[in-house]
Amino acid sequence: MADIMKTRMLILGSGPAGLSAAIYGARAGLKPIVVQGIQPGGQLTTTTDVENYPGFRDVIQGPWLMQEMEAQAVHVGTRMIYDHIVEAQLDSAPFRLIGDGGQVYEGDTLVIATGAQARWLGLPSEDALKGKGVSACATCDGFFYRGKKVAVIGGGNTAVEEALYLTNHSDDVTLIHRRDRLRAERILQERLHANPKIKVLWNKRVEQFVDGGGNAGLVAIDLVDTVTGEPSTLAVDGGFVAIGHHPATELFRGKLELDDEGYVVVETGSTRTAIPGVFACGDVQDKIYRQAVTAAGTGCMAALDAERYLQELDFEERVEEAEAA
Repeated sequence: MADIMKTRMLILGSGPAGLSAAIYGARAGLKPIVVQGIQPGGQLTTTTDVENYPGFRDVIQGPWLMQEMEAQAVHVGTRMIYDHIVEAQLDSAPFRLIGDGGQVYEGDTLVIATGAQARWLGLPSEDALKGKGVSACATCDGFFYRGKKVAVIGGGNTAVEEALYLTNHSDDVTLIHRRDRLRAERILQERLHANPKIKVLWNKRVEQFVDGGGNAGLVAIDLVDTVTGEPSTLAVDGGFVAIGHHPATELFRGKLELDDEGYVVVETGSTRTAIPGVFACGDVQDKIYRQAVTAAGTGCMAALDAERYLQELDFEERVEEAEAA
């Protein structure tokens, strides 16, 4: 087995949250180690145009932004590791992460920034048109569909909220749901039905997203009626899959407090988890905003929380040593 890699701040995840935590941790002299996981850079590496990250007047590319954040983290003293973690040991500090090759990483503090992934329908056409008319984030991409015809797929809170948001950009929004009633909260349903810009297609399942060929991207959605089996086609410029998210917290089940949906529970207004010395930031603990800029903000918070925790720990140790002398 390789030597244990030790650090004062161990970070799992390398999206905006993890890299922001690394930048702040490195500047505080904590020499953080970032274990990047199976998707280095997080969800932004699969996003092309980014127009809502502060500091850039022109559209930037998601992968480029993450490369720059990683380079900044390395520049100030972060060590980046490419590994897939298969086990987390949180019983006591120092906390341990174990890679699939047996490498052990040990941290006096642990920052969890593993993110959350949008749930997709799993259609080949969906995958082929991601970023070309098919999206899973209206807040991120709705701006690109000003004055165009869009559709939202889903029937829960996320879908209704996305549909309502899209009316800021489009006067023609269609909500597609495979059942004859919504699962969203009553107040959201009332707002949806009261909005003249939104119509609902009931009992419809998405069969495929239609590619217009060339540079056209998405031009329509093929549907099938879940009751009669009758096919139909809806012409659209943008399709937003809104069937929920799942946080990447499998490693921590039974070891850390999670809510009913699997998100890490943190103290209100902080990134502190139920285990002292373990912090969570970004989408792994945020099921409301899920934006790159909010993830980066909580990454900063996690680093500051971890730094304060270590300062208090070091002070207590000095007091104990003085009393024992």
